Amino acid sequence: MSERHIVISGGGTGGHLYPALAVGRKLREADPTLRLTFVGSRRPVEMRIMDEQGVDFVPLRIEGLKGRGLRSLRGLALLPFAFLKSFGLLVRLRPRLVVGVGGYSSGPVVLLASWFGVPTVILEQNVLPGYTNRLLVRRAKKAVAAFEATLPSFRGNGVWLGNPVREEFYGMPAKTSGAALSLLVSGGSQGSRFLNRTMTAALPLLREKKDRLEIVHQTGKDDIAWVEKAYGDSGFAGATVAPYLPDMAARFRRADLVVSRAGATTCAELIASGRPSLLVPFAGASENHQELNARELEKAGGAEVVLEKDLSPDILAARVSFYLERRDALARMAAGLASLRTDGAAGAIAKLCFRLMGGEA
Repeated sequence: MSERHIVISGGGTGGHLYPALAVGRKLREADPTLRLTFVGSRRPVEMRIMDEQGVDFVPLRIEGLKGRGLRSLRGLALLPFAFLKSFGLLVRLRPRLVVGVGGYSSGPVVLLASWFGVPTVILEQNVLPGYTNRLLVRRAKKAVAAFEATLPSFRGNGVWLGNPVREEFYGMPAKTSGAALSLLVSGGSQGSRFLNRTMTAALPLLREKKDRLEIVHQTGKDDIAWVEKAYGDSGFAGATVAPYLPDMAARFRRADLVVSRAGATTCAELIASGRPSLLVPFAGASENHQELNARELEKAGGAEVVLEKDLSPDILAARVSFYLERRDALARMAAGLASLRTDGAAGAIAKLCFRLMGGEA
């Protein structure tokens, strides 16, 4: 049999990169002879992550077009060069399948592949499909949804398989409540200044309960110094405050409650791990996609959603205090997430890829 080659394109954020890497690992596990090439943008964070993973990565000079004002003109000027490089890449590699994981860098590769008759699959991590995937869905053989609620947007071409996350998030045992409430606060890999400010302002209101709170707070690199000082000044010197948490799955395993943004990857990790959450969607997210993600968890009973405009230090302290005393509410939230869980998403997507190439692994 001739060598099989798959191109996985897209990126820009961890919400796109990590699903791409998870699917790539499953494809290679099923067929170690398979060749994989990842295509993305030249964003430094993206190039760093792909370099750390040691994968075959091709960066495109490409930028987003939607919602960027005058900067969209630069994106338009770069687009022909991205199409030209993508054309040359497809001619050289002759892939049997192209997978688009969302983000503007997936557009040229997936679109050209469909014109060449190469089967294509797109992955959508959010409830509301992103701009690029909305353009590509008519060209794709299949569109994989992370949420069942997304399927109507795919006009009968979609399949609900879930959002691939790292395997260590699956199969976590139900959390056994101890005397203290284990609280994980995270604004994602970049951190959230809004969450950092609100949480540190809430600390004095929680001081009387500090012996019953175990707090881990991921701040992002820009805010680490002042957030760490705020914890010390408020009497929470025992809290773990870090710019980045590489062992996030282990942190989820210990957490009774997660306070976080509602990006696609975070929501997928909460669903896979069955961890209750207080979600504060980023108010500036494109097309309000974070609130739409969060509301799906809320509808299932697996999360509480508080919008930025409604969250104050007083309210955050009150909600933490509520869950400290009402562990039964946390247990119900954990159970509610089961209706959203799709175990083995990366493996199921890999099987779909092999079927579209004309056979099993």
